[in-house]
Amino acid sequence: MFDGRNSHRTAVALFAVAVVIAILAAFVTTLERVDTKSAHSDSAPGTTGLAKPRPPLNSAPGQPGN
Repeated sequence: MFDGRNSHRTAVALFAVAVVIAILAAFVTTLERVDTKSAHSDSAPGTTGLAKPRPPLNSAPGQPGN
């Protein structure tokens, strides 16, 4: 009876070690791929993201324009 319990503990311990190694490997490879470049504010004031400034609409959507 002790042999079955001991082999079960050994299997669980080996599995736990394998999971820890896999987590550490994933963590290290993720850190290697992180890009540390910072964003630059080269866009004109008042713009957000990659949007291009557009003239304002003079009419509501669906209404005839100019």
